Amino acid sequence: MNRTSEEQVSRLLRRVAGHIEPFQDEASFVERALAGAVDSFFHMGSPIGPVYVAVGSNGIRHLAPAGSPEEFVRGYRERFGRLVSPASEGLVTTLAGRVEAALAGERVEVPLDLSGTTPFQRRVLETVKDIPRGEVRPYVWVAREAGASGASRAVGNVMWNNPIPLLVPCHRVVRNDGRTGSYAFGTGEKVRLLREEGVSPEELVRAPYVATPTTDVVCHATCRNCTEDSL
Repeated sequence: MNRTSEEQVSRLLRRVAGHIEPFQDEASFVERALAGAVDSFFHMGSPIGPVYVAVGSNGIRHLAPAGSPEEFVRGYRERFGRLVSPASEGLVTTLAGRVEAALAGERVEVPLDLSGTTPFQRRVLETVKDIPRGEVRPYVWVAREAGASGASRAVGNVMWNNPIPLLVPCHRVVRNDGRTGSYAFGTGEKVRLLREEGVSPEELVRAPYVATPTTDVVCHATCRNCTEDSL
């Protein structure tokens, strides 16, 4: 924080001081209040290259590449309206390992904070979060699972603005005709990620939907249930 920013915070504290009931441990109160308004971030590798991860009190709020810590901080403040500072060593040690394991396909619990989204966006992101590695789902399926049948275009907008890509794997959501569709980090990057997870984009285009012989359920080509029922 530079001197100008420090002076702005000091002025703000002086402005609200007269509206707060006096009590003994005021220094501790200010420290807790500032902690509640400031998120943390750390830097790590990922399948799309180096990224920054921002964490609030309820979990990870944002994941994105950036050219520098300063660039990430500016973008985060503009998007979320919150301050963010480098995470403590303990937080990095605890959370970075979990994130790395999750991105490698391991089943680990990583707390996510989607509080900055609308109810519809949250339902979509929660639905996409559970798409397994090595599988994809079409926009129309996500829309239906999120309780908004026919809202494929709206689902696409949510995917484009996904605040936590990779952990909410929007690259596993494809067009209804089996084509990969767009991706915030480029279509080529989406194709590469899917290939690394064992999905063939060419297979999806040739036969995006498969009917299972035992249940007559029509499922997307990579759906695990469909594949198992077809054996």
